[in-house]
Amino acid sequence: MNCWTMEDERLIPARMLNEWTYCERLGVLEWVHGEFDDSADTVEGTWQHRRVDRPGRALPAAPEVGEPQEEAFRTRSVWLSSEAEGLTAKIDVVEVSGGEVVPVDTKKGWPAPCPEGVWEPERVQLCAQGLVLRASGYACDHGFIWFVGARRRVRVEFDAALVARTRELVAAFREAAARGVLPAPLEDSPKCPRCSLVAICLPDETRLLAEAAQARGAVVAEGGALRQLLAPRTDRWPLYVTEQGARVGVSKGELVVKIDDKEAVRARLGEVEGIGVFGNVQVSSQAISAALREGVTIDWFSYGGWHVGTARGHWHKNVVLRQAQYEVAADAERSLAVARELVRGKIRNQRTLLRRNAGLDRGEAGMRELARLAEAALVARDAGELLGFEGSAARLYFQRFGGMLRGPLAEAYGWEGRNRRPPRDPVNALLSYAYSLLVRDTVAAVSAVGFDPYLGFFHRPRYGRPALALDLMEEVRPLIADSVVLGMVNNGEVTPGSFVVRADGCNLTTEGRRAFLRAYERRVDQVITHPLFGYQVTWRRMLEVQARLLGRHVMGEIGRYVPIETR
Repeated sequence: MNCWTMEDERLIPARMLNEWTYCERLGVLEWVHGEFDDSADTVEGTWQHRRVDRPGRALPAAPEVGEPQEEAFRTRSVWLSSEAEGLTAKIDVVEVSGGEVVPVDTKKGWPAPCPEGVWEPERVQLCAQGLVLRASGYACDHGFIWFVGARRRVRVEFDAALVARTRELVAAFREAAARGVLPAPLEDSPKCPRCSLVAICLPDETRLLAEAAQARGAVVAEGGALRQLLAPRTDRWPLYVTEQGARVGVSKGELVVKIDDKEAVRARLGEVEGIGVFGNVQVSSQAISAALREGVTIDWFSYGGWHVGTARGHWHKNVVLRQAQYEVAADAERSLAVARELVRGKIRNQRTLLRRNAGLDRGEAGMRELARLAEAALVARDAGELLGFEGSAARLYFQRFGGMLRGPLAEAYGWEGRNRRPPRDPVNALLSYAYSLLVRDTVAAVSAVGFDPYLGFFHRPRYGRPALALDLMEEVRPLIADSVVLGMVNNGEVTPGSFVVRADGCNLTTEGRRAFLRAYERRVDQVITHPLFGYQVTWRRMLEVQARLLGRHVMGEIGRYVPIETR
């Protein structure tokens, strides 16, 4: 697939050339796919750049540089471009002295333990800045790297070898971008653990799944587990506002929730993953604007928990992934291959949940039939047949769902099967509520990767339906949503008094809703051992990992999508 052409191309930023030189995959992910994520290193680097990022005086025109000056001229944050070199550069500092200009690049650490004192990516980035200055008519034959940690400069000569190497890397980077193919991940590289994009790149996971698909074997992590390159959980938390009449505003970078004009909650925007508002809750324009600028999504739910809609900032820049998604969705065979895996994973996880919780009520004949349907899903001839297998499995599963329920709520209402829109009993109300929250989380996961959440491979497109998010949540419905409901009912966290049952359906009370949100967040934040990769991860983080691996499959890196299945 060729989605990026030489004719419509932008100039390569010198900083992106640095990333390409360090790791080709990193360069393409950042420049072509528009991926970025902060790490402790990038945040520290931004802080160290705070002074040089403020523009200084205008750089004198090239003919004026050689004119006599009373003192050396120095300016900051100079942005220059060269069509001839195919480069653009924002130069931290430019010094003018004796008819020559010298770029100075700021780095946060210390000189490198190599003969040049500077690693190749930094030398290439600085040389790219020198080439842009030369192309603009300035005399420039060297530059400096200023290491903040060591508080010293290291000189870099722009000799013929470095210039040739820089131009060679520019040409290779442009060619790779034009091919539209993501370079293979590094293999067991020490560069990966400190990379800010490691949770996006997934180098070890991608290699394992690609090799397993090529060998047509089971996915087995060598040594029992892959390197733990990504944090088990994200460092942001959702904010749910359920109190009717509450107002959400913003003050000095913090979200402020007020109830009856009294402050109830404050939360720093940088620590909020998303905002969920239920029913009659007001969100100010200022709070919406601040949230969208910070990449915080806002989800609106009805009082009963039905997901109404989402507000988010600009779309993810990864148009290359969306083009690939549209191609796969338009190809009946390729989309069916993904759908088969999703349905098989869902059925096997339904069977596992019954086996663990239903006891003798699970029915061995039914368990054998679920196992058969799971394997039949893998060889379904078309989407209609696959939907039939999925529907048959769902009927069997929900026929036996009541056998997993215990406690006062189950005794008071029993279980007569799945019903919805609106749910007519407490357990069905809990299931519908859980599925709404899970849709919200899967929409967030696929959107963060760059997918279009409304175009799926199993669920058919329909106005307003996030089909891809519904696809991805199929395999984890039993493991997350159904598991939360079973835990709440069986542990007595909800009772008949937690619900209001009327002729038009059943709803949770305000206290019941709060209890449910607490239980749901406990579940998605629970750290478990990843069944494929062997490292520790939360369920919410696993959703993101699965969305990214689906992206790797759609882009052709992984031969097949592998769903999450627990034993």
